[in-house]
Amino acid sequence: MEGTLRLPGFVNAHSHTFQRVLRGSAVGGDFWAWRETMLAEAERQTPDLVRASYEQTYREMRLAGYTAVGEFHYLGVPEALAAAEAASAVGVALVLLHVAYARGGLPRFRQESVAAYLAEVEALRSAGLRIGLAPHSVRACPADWLEQIACYADAESLPLHVHADEQPREIEECLSEHDCRPIELLARTGCLGGRTTVVHATHADGAELDLLASTGSAICACPTTEADLGDGFLPAERIRTRAIPLCIGSDSNMRIDPLEELRELEGIARRQTGRRGVFTTDELLRFGSEQGARALDLDTWPEVVIDLGHRSLAGVEPDDLPAALVAGCGADVVSG
Repeated sequence: MEGTLRLPGFVNAHSHTFQRVLRGSAVGGDFWAWRETMLAEAERQTPDLVRASYEQTYREMRLAGYTAVGEFHYLGVPEALAAAEAASAVGVALVLLHVAYARGGLPRFRQESVAAYLAEVEALRSAGLRIGLAPHSVRACPADWLEQIACYADAESLPLHVHADEQPREIEECLSEHDCRPIELLARTGCLGGRTTVVHATHADGAELDLLASTGSAICACPTTEADLGDGFLPAERIRTRAIPLCIGSDSNMRIDPLEELRELEGIARRQTGRRGVFTTDELLRFGSEQGARALDLDTWPEVVIDLGHRSLAGVEPDDLPAALVAGCGADVVSG
């Protein structure tokens, strides 16, 4: 087979690009131990390092078919501007998901108040960056921060992204502090809604999934990172039956391959249900493109070109091309 196939570009709705350097690291026996290594890497970041290393990683994303990225960013304002320069240099549409951090993490992550955080958001918007609000998590943001950030996002019609239900310890700490689970706290503080994307939700229970469904909130799944860090399995079938919007992210960037993320979503669903074809091919491709764009509030983003002469597609009938692409191809099938 010869020729090319044009598709909407894949959208990477959740990336911590500086973590790319940690791929393959065996340091840390669980998520929390790995996190210490990640924090050390975050501490050494500078605007110059971000500008150079992010350009390299964004170029990898672009070659893999990601034409837009949501950068979940907590390294500082100068580093945010450097990330925007890097994305522009390689032609990737960037939405800077600027992170609010009240407690925990590193001092460089934290703002002294919600007002200080929102001042950073305004400065980045004034600099021409496309911005989303990102309270890091219920661990990092107390309830009053969540309430104020939710109000601002609603007033300004901006996306709101937040980690939730990634790890059991996170849930236990939230129950201890707030007497509710993380997604329940997000609902209580006004953070859920049609512009909200909850990242991971691997340990969300049925009541929390019902809250996401009833508010029109989305989930961003990052299966390769969730596997690498021992985060658990996305409750794929329960999400499907509730029609909760799904999108994908490369997160720690251990792997940069949108087709692998989508294949993992379907693979998880099959292992959980014992059935094949839990998600249709069209659904999976929408998760990888349109749903990610919706989560980032993108109206337009670049297309990708698939090389139909690639060895992975040899002998495939034209009608079967989309399914073969998702089921059996890697990112090297993208030609531009």
